[in-house]
Amino acid sequence: MTRVMHVITGLDMGGAEMMLLKLLSASRESLQSIVVSLKDEGIIGRSIAELDVPVECLRLRRYTPNPARFASLLSLTRRFRPQVIQGWMPHGNLMASLTQFASRIDAPVIWNVRMSLDAVERENFTTLSIIRLGALLSRHPTAIIYNSVSGARQHENCGYRVAKTAVISNGFDCDVFQPNEDAHSRVCRQLGLQSRSILIGLVARLHPMKDHSGFLRAASLVSALRPEARFLLVGKGLTEREPALNKLISQLNLTDRTFLLGERTDTPQLTGGLDIACSSSAWGEGFSNSIGEAMACGVPCVVTDVGDSASLVADTGVIVPARNPEALAHAIGHLIDAGPAKRKELGVAARRRIVSEFSLPKIARRYEDLYKKCLECPQ
Repeated sequence: MTRVMHVITGLDMGGAEMMLLKLLSASRESLQSIVVSLKDEGIIGRSIAELDVPVECLRLRRYTPNPARFASLLSLTRRFRPQVIQGWMPHGNLMASLTQFASRIDAPVIWNVRMSLDAVERENFTTLSIIRLGALLSRHPTAIIYNSVSGARQHENCGYRVAKTAVISNGFDCDVFQPNEDAHSRVCRQLGLQSRSILIGLVARLHPMKDHSGFLRAASLVSALRPEARFLLVGKGLTEREPALNKLISQLNLTDRTFLLGERTDTPQLTGGLDIACSSSAWGEGFSNSIGEAMACGVPCVVTDVGDSASLVADTGVIVPARNPEALAHAIGHLIDAGPAKRKELGVAARRRIVSEFSLPKIARRYEDLYKKCLECPQ
């Protein structure tokens, strides 16, 4: 079994963290893995530990360097003796390279880039600096994985080495995320809604790049004409404890129509209960996990044309420009008016696309094939 050390920025709920969890779950019989979090264990770290994959947390803090913790990472690396060191996200990628260099382990380093750069100027100073530093150092890793074609092209335009590029999309567990005829009525009962309600969902952490305000403005336009529409917001930060978010919901007269569900562990059931799934991202989206999961559940999607969302959905849903609530509202209204039969037809096509192109076993094999290829390359 190939020994792989994964170095990731943190293990809170997020797209990169979920993809790491899914990869570890799918490759338990072929890879011996260990995970190093630069921060703490988070929600995903506990799930990884349940797979009997060791999780080591450095608990690094911004602006407070701790050489002792880096020394412990080097000690761990020498004991585990990884054959591949896999970084995840900008900080994890650079730490993976630094660890390989400092430990003098003869193992290929692979970076994993999970973002697009549609609006790189919106990133904070630290992240922007790390991205630029990554471009300067991009000749060092053996390969650089991107989860989207758009992200690969954008990083290459910023100076990342073209010869290192490997595009591996996110993968989806089609046994966990699958159509469920009872899910809609179950979600309606949980929320105290009538079964004829049209459930429109956005699964994404609260962050400006996800453009929840744009989604809510679209929701206001939709609900003005379609009183049966209800809007579900799922993800970190989407709770009543967010005053700015609640103020906007109140201003848009959506208080009785919008449900802030926060982080959930039952997203397969929630997603399967939707009539329409949305991604309203304004920038930064690489390859949307939530949209792929909705498609696997047989739910038609409306997405903004950011990252690879348009190519993921293809002709199984509707693509609209980013930062355009009117276009988003029109697309949602179009799918509502199309009726249950048309939405089901699109959902069946969406599920078929995920199963044939983006199933988790197929994507896990692509990671394993890349590891094998890198091990055959001279270091």
